[in-house]
Amino acid sequence: MNYLIPLMVVIPILAALIVNIFGGKDKTVKAISLVVAIALPLIAAFAAVGIQYFGGHDPALLASSLPSDLVGTLAASYNTGIVYVFENIERIFIFLMGIVVFLAVLTYFSEKKAVSGPYLYLIFMGMASVTALMLSNDIFNMYVFFEITALTQVGIIIASSTGDNYEIALKYLILGAIGGPMLLLGIGFILGTIGSVNINDIIYAISNNFVNPYSPSLVIGFALMLFGWLYSAGLPPFHTIKSAVYSKARPNGSAILQGFSVLCMLAFGLAMYKIFAYIPYFNTAIILFAILAMVLSVAMSAMEVDFRRMIAFLAVGELGFIALGFGIGTQYSIAAALFQAANEIVITALLFIGFGTVYYLTKTSDTRKLGGLIAVDSKMAIIVLLGGFALAGVPPFNGFQSKLMLVQAALDAGYTELAILAIIVSVVIFFTFVKAFHTVYLQPKPKDLKFAHDNIPKVTVFSVAVLLIICLVLGIFPNIVTDVFIPFAGGLI
Repeated sequence: MNYLIPLMVVIPILAALIVNIFGGKDKTVKAISLVVAIALPLIAAFAAVGIQYFGGHDPALLASSLPSDLVGTLAASYNTGIVYVFENIERIFIFLMGIVVFLAVLTYFSEKKAVSGPYLYLIFMGMASVTALMLSNDIFNMYVFFEITALTQVGIIIASSTGDNYEIALKYLILGAIGGPMLLLGIGFILGTIGSVNINDIIYAISNNFVNPYSPSLVIGFALMLFGWLYSAGLPPFHTIKSAVYSKARPNGSAILQGFSVLCMLAFGLAMYKIFAYIPYFNTAIILFAILAMVLSVAMSAMEVDFRRMIAFLAVGELGFIALGFGIGTQYSIAAALFQAANEIVITALLFIGFGTVYYLTKTSDTRKLGGLIAVDSKMAIIVLLGGFALAGVPPFNGFQSKLMLVQAALDAGYTELAILAIIVSVVIFFTFVKAFHTVYLQPKPKDLKFAHDNIPKVTVFSVAVLLIICLVLGIFPNIVTDVFIPFAGGLI
């Protein structure tokens, strides 16, 4: 047993409850929030890999106490309790998400004199739920924590108090009333066929032909889970509402929301791949939605005049690259998808917070009303520009490494068209971002542009600088994560 594993979930839940109780006492709330925000990535960094069986439900111990007529049967091999699995791949993603949460909280405190206990409650509760989602080894508990994540996302939008935020939150909640139950229904079909929701149990039953792998109930279960996965990640047809969600939250909240979406996409994507990769049209379906996400989101971002919506669409489009790696389905492509997911968490957080300083200064995100902001803070402008280069896949940043791996994987698998598409989309992302950057920072300042604040908080500059350093380190030394991702992907094939 490794008791640090459940603490990754327990500590942010306790922090969420405490900061909500002390909501009116700013100093207490700030102190608790900062301590917990620092602790989250540290626990993930130093916790030993292992498996946590809740309630003492260790299958090896239970098997020794079974009646003789059950020994060696399918029932004897099933996990009867909740299981958390913590390996180096979970360590990387929980650590990066913890870093983003810490920097987002730090930025929030620097920009708001009076802090909101409910807002911080939602952040920590969301962090707890996505951490549990990554650790959980059964699809029902994954669904439970996904629903909590979705509710915290809605809450963060409402608590952001931006224009039209209530409308977007309600729309996302309504769609969740469709996507969530569809996901649960798919899990129900699998449970009814297999008799277990534990991922290892499901794989064992299918691979040993205890059930017909092509039974209608399993195929329907896959289709329903796929639909729920598209909703959780924000892939088409949910890309428009997901981008609206990002654009209506505070910049620090948008950074967290995108990280939540990436982890939801990753957790359910890996679960589906482990369970359903044998289905002939599995890869085709994933590739189809990946292409739609890349093309539609990037095209819509190019037409945007609101830079928050533009970044939001680009963030959703980047999820298409992750899906593309899963769809190609080779060891190298899956490793590239995991690398892209890790990069997505960091790069989009940098851009949401960095470009968000423009809104902080001017209270507008309409590029037609902006200009000349490089004179306000040239350091931030340079960091944002370099962050855009990382997003587009310009060397030597991490986005270049993961997208290069995806292109190589597509070529090696014989998908030349997908490799070309990935390159074209990356080029479009580059020009779209550079155009927006020029409009906001380099073109002459409009005469009627007024500033709500005179300068950007130093803490915010520090936060985006840290994220940029991570982008640069992962770009120069990609083996830090690829040495974990490639062997893990090999175990899935």
